[in-house]
Amino acid sequence: MRSVSRDKELTIAIDGWTACGKSTLAKALAKELNYVFVDSGAMYRGATLHAMRKNLVSRNHVDINRIIASLPEIKIAFKNNAKGKAELYLNGENVEKEIRSIEVSNSVSSVAKIKEVRLFLVKQQRIMGINGGVVMDGRDIGSIVFPLAELKLFMTADPDIRAQRRFDELTSKGEKVTLEEVKENLKLRDEMDSTREESPLTQVEDAIVLDNSNLTPKEQLTKVLELVKKVRKK
Repeated sequence: MRSVSRDKELTIAIDGWTACGKSTLAKALAKELNYVFVDSGAMYRGATLHAMRKNLVSRNHVDINRIIASLPEIKIAFKNNAKGKAELYLNGENVEKEIRSIEVSNSVSSVAKIKEVRLFLVKQQRIMGINGGVVMDGRDIGSIVFPLAELKLFMTADPDIRAQRRFDELTSKGEKVTLEEVKENLKLRDEMDSTREESPLTQVEDAIVLDNSNLTPKEQLTKVLELVKKVRKK
């Protein structure tokens, strides 16, 4: 962790495996600190949905060249809903529900590993966090997007617990999916995220590991707020 003056707004990078609760923690932390929350994973999901709508990607097909050519068409923004929750807008359309579907989940790693897609979105992410006061979660935030972040976390949890959490999330939204489908999807995404050539999921040396297998959201938030205090004291 870098030293930081007490009046400096921190940049907090949260990386980790799929369905570890990164966004849940990041949102709660941003709210507690009055920081901006950026869900980088949602941005890749938005780019994937764009490609799917143009029939450029499916579970068994990825038209890399046409996806790259279509990037200038993509405009991504976050807007708060009536409850103060940030939702993703793709070219002016609220697509928050669509990007969380199992169909998008099955294709997002194939799109996210494309170098040009990552460069396109990393540039936007850095602009969002240029002045600090931001909590961003994803796969390469501490390693690529904000390598000088004052606080870096790497989140993990037992695979079965992660699968159950994602299954509960999807079914609560009306998705027709089995627990086995979710387990297979997480297994595939873990492998693709950690082995892709461009910006693979990496636990950087100065990241603090947070295993939340047996932690409630409140307990993990309390732990991280203590870490924030320690960084500010330095």
